[in-house]
Amino acid sequence: MNAEWKSDPRLSSMDPEKIRLLEEFSSEIANTKKANLLNSLLSLNQKAASKGLRFNDEETSLIVSVLTSSMDPREKKKVETLRLLSKKLAGKR
Repeated sequence: MNAEWKSDPRLSSMDPEKIRLLEEFSSEIANTKKANLLNSLLSLNQKAASKGLRFNDEETSLIVSVLTSSMDPREKKKVETLRLLSKKLAGKR
């Protein structure tokens, strides 16, 4: 993943603390194997929660859109499937 996502103008309205957390996450996953990405995503959620940060649905959609913009369609579909699955699981709690 490259750092171009940081300059996406759609992120300008997001809380700067959330952006910093995403920057940390971006650095962490740069060398993460695809098989471990789900664990990394869960880790991000735990870090955000420990800092009192929550990403709403609109922010999550924006983040996924920005971070997957350079992915091929198959990879984007996998990410979207994971996002929908996690949303359903969160709704059952």
